[in-house]
Amino acid sequence: MIEGIGRRRFLAAGAAVVGAGAAASRAWAGTPLADVPPGGILRSKARLPRPFQVPLPVPPVLEPTLRTATTDYYNMTQREARLEILPGLRTKCWTYDGLFPGPTIVSRSGRRTVVTHRNELPQPTVVHLHGGHTPAESDGYPIDLTMPVGSAMSYDDAMAGMPEMHGSSGNLSHGQRSYTYPMLQRAATLWYHDHRMGYTGPAVYRGLAGFHLLTDDEEDGLDLPRGSRDIPLLLADRAFGENGGLLYPAVDSGMHKPGVVHSHHFGMMGDVILVNGAPWPVHRVRRQRYRLRFLNGCNVRDFRLELDPPPPGGRGLLQIGSDGGLLGTPLAHDSLRMAPAERFDIIVDFARYRPGTKVRLVNRFGSGSTAQVMRFDVSPSSRKPHDDTHIPKRLSHYPATVLDPSKAVAHRTFAFRHSRDGWTINGLPYKPGRSLARVKLGTVEIWKFTSVFFHSVHVHLDAFRVLSRNGKKPGAFDAGWKDTVATGPGETVEVAVRFTDYAGKFMIHCHNLEHEDMAMMADFSTY
Repeated sequence: MIEGIGRRRFLAAGAAVVGAGAAASRAWAGTPLADVPPGGILRSKARLPRPFQVPLPVPPVLEPTLRTATTDYYNMTQREARLEILPGLRTKCWTYDGLFPGPTIVSRSGRRTVVTHRNELPQPTVVHLHGGHTPAESDGYPIDLTMPVGSAMSYDDAMAGMPEMHGSSGNLSHGQRSYTYPMLQRAATLWYHDHRMGYTGPAVYRGLAGFHLLTDDEEDGLDLPRGSRDIPLLLADRAFGENGGLLYPAVDSGMHKPGVVHSHHFGMMGDVILVNGAPWPVHRVRRQRYRLRFLNGCNVRDFRLELDPPPPGGRGLLQIGSDGGLLGTPLAHDSLRMAPAERFDIIVDFARYRPGTKVRLVNRFGSGSTAQVMRFDVSPSSRKPHDDTHIPKRLSHYPATVLDPSKAVAHRTFAFRHSRDGWTINGLPYKPGRSLARVKLGTVEIWKFTSVFFHSVHVHLDAFRVLSRNGKKPGAFDAGWKDTVATGPGETVEVAVRFTDYAGKFMIHCHNLEHEDMAMMADFSTY
């Protein structure tokens, strides 16, 4: 389904979006691409494994290199690595510490985290802690580049192919950069990823993404699944060449000019679904409750996830959290829609299944190879193990009233559109330093997002609450504190926002990474 949906969305945005340019190009790894229909999915040339053969990997937790009374310090190296993603083949990836996803960082609310990134890649990078309540200088502004170790590359070199960037300047560092995260926020599932101007799509596609989990006393006071039953799951789609290399339809495989071929201006979709870097993996589970932290790490693909078979009585996906942490009360779903960069914290009680049941996680927006995600194999033992977890009716007492819309001091509209200038917000392509809003810290504002295409709208610095969708109540998947929200063709989504603590430049943008790279971003400033 999603392949067709992608085409319809693209055509709805106007014929200018699709273009008639030839799809034949070369991927960054040097593997030729086949002809791709406009708005279509990129097909792998490699021999793909049968689903549910590869065990689910879980990213390792990174240990601090130093702990002080107030701060945990981490070191991470961005480098190329050849990983066995498809069995028997090696795939050249860009990684954090040689892993995809990168290692998981676990922080404590109120305790500062400092992460020093060393760039041993052949290109500049930027790191954004997605969902982080972060000072501007550590937020991952897209032109705050970290140049490769030993590189003589200048800012103008890094901005080659983007003449609209000339005259702007970022905060450059050479070899490495330290990012400081105060962690003055509640427990949540965050993630970190590359955020470089013009190249976020290919950089994340090559592997620059990982989890950053935040804990606090409120969450610790609940009897939620822990340890091996608390599993972060990064969902991503990729396409592979015959030799295992990643296929990406860049106009310039050397990354001297940003952008994708016309047939993929809607965004890049592959035909292999990866979970934590493994194709259609399988995971053995006991007949107990599990906490599954879903992250849609795709460039553009959205999912509708379901359990097949559903447990007796249905409603098998019990949502306890969203982008910004715990919900007030649990919310049961039969299916779960996830736009790019959204996170959903889900409890699945496998005790509701008979011993030995094989439970597929399927994608109802997919077809063929993209219709399946992974499988959970329930223990065949008829003996039901003791489960000391409990999901209370009240999860969190964090008040929604801090975003009382009746106290809003401003109403703003952000129109996500396509024009002859490309993907725009309020008719303007991105220009660093040009703010579309100037917001006073501590005040409530109402922001309205409108769209004629499918966009996943992300706001930096603070989470927001969805007030309405198309003039009606929020949708089934809008609950809780959000930093990313799906906005479909012809839709209007209203949210309440309140920014705190940090003055400076921050961003609102589409998290369809190809749209972001093609200038669908804007600055806002806080004071």
